[in-house]
Amino acid sequence: MSSLFPLLRLPRLVLFEIFKSLNIEEKFKLYICSRKISTHIYNARLYSQKVIVDLDMLYQVIRVCSENYRDSFEIPIYPNFWKRHNSNTQQFSIECRGFLSTIEHLLKIFRCKFSTTIGHYNSDSYQPTISELFNLQVEFKKLAIELNGSEDRILLWKQISKKLELVKDLVIFSGMNQLTPVFTSWPQNIDITNSGWFTLEYVLACTCTRITLDWSHLENKDLEVILKNWKSGGFSNLENLYIGSQNITNNGELIMGINWRELDGMVFQTDDGSKKATFRIRNQWFDMSVNRFE
Repeated sequence: MSSLFPLLRLPRLVLFEIFKSLNIEEKFKLYICSRKISTHIYNARLYSQKVIVDLDMLYQVIRVCSENYRDSFEIPIYPNFWKRHNSNTQQFSIECRGFLSTIEHLLKIFRCKFSTTIGHYNSDSYQPTISELFNLQVEFKKLAIELNGSEDRILLWKQISKKLELVKDLVIFSGMNQLTPVFTSWPQNIDITNSGWFTLEYVLACTCTRITLDWSHLENKDLEVILKNWKSGGFSNLENLYIGSQNITNNGELIMGINWRELDGMVFQTDDGSKKATFRIRNQWFDMSVNRFE
């Protein structure tokens, strides 16, 4: 008859090596077994790998995966969830725990980056979770949000817009004339559909590395202002700018003294010689890729 293994009697360094060898699901399950074990795992936090935590608020499940996506598991928030849904990934249910309480455990075990979508299907009751994550200064790998113009969504935007530097990829879905957000900080990358409200002034103020604007209202004359600004040293972080707009047309208008069609494939250099940009031009869209000189 087998006996229980006295795990907590092992020397601290040996115990930490055991924790280090576990996969992320095993660490989490072990963590919630007892307060003593959770304390030991918390003390070994520096040995834990980074993980991506996807908050699926539609299906009320948290997906956790390693940075290389080779190791993953799922945490349904409500009991008996997986009796109704099939999946090949490892999962188990945490009864009577909400998003925030589960996230608090994950933050004590792993170094987490979060990913979530706040769409029309999300109940606004989940918005305090997002607000609290920003209050905790956690990093977001991706945050997709629909700005639907509701009072709760406006309030949420006001809260998170001050801390967008915590977000790597910000994706904004917005209907026409629903909400014109004010930016008091910027993410690393931004992708906006229906970006008619994202004016030239917004573009010039944007400090993002990658800027993608679909269904924009920007025109050829705006592109010239953008290019002149970049050439003179603006957009210091920019690596790629894509603008799709029905107002970008091949009407014979000159940009930077060059015919629109001739810009396609051309390489421009900044005035100080530190960067070059390659342009791709088509009817109704413009793409600019920037490289630094070594």
